[in-house]
Amino acid sequence: MRPFAYYAPDSVDSAVEALRNAVPGTKVLAGGTTLCDLMKLGIETPPAVVDVHRLPELAGIEAGERELVFGAGARMADVAEHPAVREGCPALAESLSLAASQQLRNMATVGGNLLQRTRCSYFRGGPEFPCNKREPGSGCAARGGHDRTHALLGTSDACIATYPGDWAVALLAFDAVVDVAGPRGERTVPLAQLHVEPGDDPSREHTLDAGELILRIRVPVTPAGRGSVYLKIRDRESYAFALASAAVALTVADGVIGDCRIALGGVATRPWRAVDAERALRGAPLTTENARHAGEIAFDGARRGTTNGFRVELGIRTVADAVRLSGERATR
Repeated sequence: MRPFAYYAPDSVDSAVEALRNAVPGTKVLAGGTTLCDLMKLGIETPPAVVDVHRLPELAGIEAGERELVFGAGARMADVAEHPAVREGCPALAESLSLAASQQLRNMATVGGNLLQRTRCSYFRGGPEFPCNKREPGSGCAARGGHDRTHALLGTSDACIATYPGDWAVALLAFDAVVDVAGPRGERTVPLAQLHVEPGDDPSREHTLDAGELILRIRVPVTPAGRGSVYLKIRDRESYAFALASAAVALTVADGVIGDCRIALGGVATRPWRAVDAERALRGAPLTTENARHAGEIAFDGARRGTTNGFRVELGIRTVADAVRLSGERATR
């Protein structure tokens, strides 16, 4: 790990000021479960870090009638166990409790989790592997390489790295927004606009400006939340990233689907909203056939690689099963 300067501001205002005056490349340190790992590998080499993990202004959890509000510094474990989250929107709680390990969930923050970087082995493997995300213009070793866990949706010729998180997928299904502060003041970013597809510049992963700090995440409370589910399929039951996942929330009346929300994880270069699949289910009977059809629509246009093609069918079944489970919860 290379030497770096360390700053520990005592308020959000002082943190924003430190970031405003920071040298280019300075990073925010929250739980550190991703940043420290990448710094040890030499992938992240910030000249300075601004440590915000002790700021009480970022640690709150508020459960209102109209929205849930999570401070960016709230720990994943605390949010996952919060009664209002478990009861009012179980998909959010499940997306966190199925992530990483208990030790990491006790340390990792919900704001930092949104900005975690890919687990692509070529990105993390070092300079012997060309990677446009790590070094723009160098190439993509995953193309034609071992791509079993790489993305099927939202890929480009420059990058097929999968977005690894679960939390952002569930947030996307509920139209969450992120409040941020930076040199230009405060602004609100819809979660759907936070992450970007790789395009020709895979090194750009999100729309935050340099020096911007996530303050909080706000999630509208919806009737569909109570019947929501986050289904994650992986190689082992714990401490593994998704081969396919789905956050699904439905309202059902007399066997007919009303509101429908579907977001996909583990299969795309960013958290992926399956809007066409949602549209197909709204107003349709809740049947096994319709659930399967929604999954097929969600993966229409999937771009198979050398060894990851099996995950198209896996993803279709994941969506179908999540629709069924959400329907069961919604009609209890």
